[in-house]
Amino acid sequence: MSDSNDKPTPPETWECCGGGCSPCVWDRHYDELHSWNEKNGVKVVAAEPMVDTSDDHLFR
Repeated sequence: MSDSNDKPTPPETWECCGGGCSPCVWDRHYDELHSWNEKNGVKVVAAEPMVDTSDDHLFR
């Protein structure tokens, strides 16, 4: 991560091999993003599920 206050940028497509590395470049990005969010007072709210979880659609 840079020393500036810039929001971390996601890795380029070519930076991830898709091989399940630990840590993956995406793991590092999310860690840096989490730190940046905390430092800048950003509150992250989980999104609501986009699927219909009711049983109504099963009986149509």
